[in-house]
Amino acid sequence: MKWWHLSLLGVACTIGTGYFLGTSVGIRIGGPALTFGFLLAAAGAFVVFDVLARMTANDPKEGSFCAYAGEAFGRWARFGSGWVYLASELLIMGSQMTALSLFTRFWFPNVPMWIFASIYGVLGLGVIWIGTKGFERTEHILAAIKLSAIVVFIALAVCALFGLFGKAETAPSWPKAFFPAGPLGAWSSLIFAFYSFGGIEIMGLMAIRLKDPKEAPKAGRLMISTLTALYVASMLLVFTLVPWDSIKSQKSPFIESLKGYGLAFVPHLFHGVFIVAGFSTMVASLFAVITILTTLAKNKDAPPVLAKTGKGKKKQPYFAIAVTAGAMVVSVVLALLMPDELYEYITTAAGLMLLYNWTFILFTSGKLLDLSAWGQTKRWTGVVIILLAVSGTSLHHTSRPGFFISMGFVVLIGVVTIFMKRVWKKKGTDTVETG
Repeated sequence: MKWWHLSLLGVACTIGTGYFLGTSVGIRIGGPALTFGFLLAAAGAFVVFDVLARMTANDPKEGSFCAYAGEAFGRWARFGSGWVYLASELLIMGSQMTALSLFTRFWFPNVPMWIFASIYGVLGLGVIWIGTKGFERTEHILAAIKLSAIVVFIALAVCALFGLFGKAETAPSWPKAFFPAGPLGAWSSLIFAFYSFGGIEIMGLMAIRLKDPKEAPKAGRLMISTLTALYVASMLLVFTLVPWDSIKSQKSPFIESLKGYGLAFVPHLFHGVFIVAGFSTMVASLFAVITILTTLAKNKDAPPVLAKTGKGKKKQPYFAIAVTAGAMVVSVVLALLMPDELYEYITTAAGLMLLYNWTFILFTSGKLLDLSAWGQTKRWTGVVIILLAVSGTSLHHTSRPGFFISMGFVVLIGVVTIFMKRVWKKKGTDTVETG
């Protein structure tokens, strides 16, 4: 795989419903301050991927950040980071399937959600089944569609700004204040900017497939800088076209900002984009779950049977795929049975758990990389930015329950890790081979 293939794959794993739809919640909390949130989130994401890419360039390992955590701190770190990541991706995978079903009901309101969820689940498993190359090609196509959608929105918004679609009820105007909700509002909304960069860790899992692993940092720089420019430009246009407080938390800011210009195709276009974005991130989560589950099994941090593969050319991990398919069914059933608010809290918790892994990646890099003074400064700045976003979720009632649920998952996995550490110590298997 060439470095620009990895950049495109990163776009596919990163741009999802968190950006196209979830940013509306961040706008309701912080207003135009979310624009600055994207800049901070981009800085944090860049630092995380930069150190992860450097560790990959120095020593490509299967399991990426989990393997590096084990090398830096011991088997407990590999086990804990792997299961925290696995839990978060399982929850994200289920939430994407549910979101896909809701988006599709825009056209078919009378069809039960479970039918759409089943269809998307089977399609997602089909992409995984055709192998890694098929996964890469599919995600490259979906990434191009998502990037094109953002560019189309920017083009439409600029045309609206210059009056090419006539006048709307609310005339475009530059935001009068970028911090209308004050410092606390900006702080609380920061997490929603981070959600739009979630997925860079999957680039770490795929970086070992690069022809030259030393080109991994270049792939990350291109991907993150491109996304940041598009994110900031599109947000500024949204805030210019409509007052920020007119955007509803359950609606896409992109549809809402163009609603007053009589463009009947916009809702249909963007619901199609939502489906592409949700399916892409769902497949990426599927790939991540199966990859990490197989890696944990190979390291005996999960039942070894999950690492077994078939005898064909693809050598698919049948047991891991079967377990993941079962988890998909369970997650969809829970999504359909749970009250909407409770499920939103759990998916928020899943996003936070990704950031906990990002923080651990930064701690790991401090052990494994020979960082300069500037490198250490960037690393600790990244830690501070991420912790700023995480702590901000405790300040607002919308995200506070998700914060406590995420801590509950971490405590549970932590207790299991401590128990297993004692078992490994008795067996003399608590160390990790390096090199």
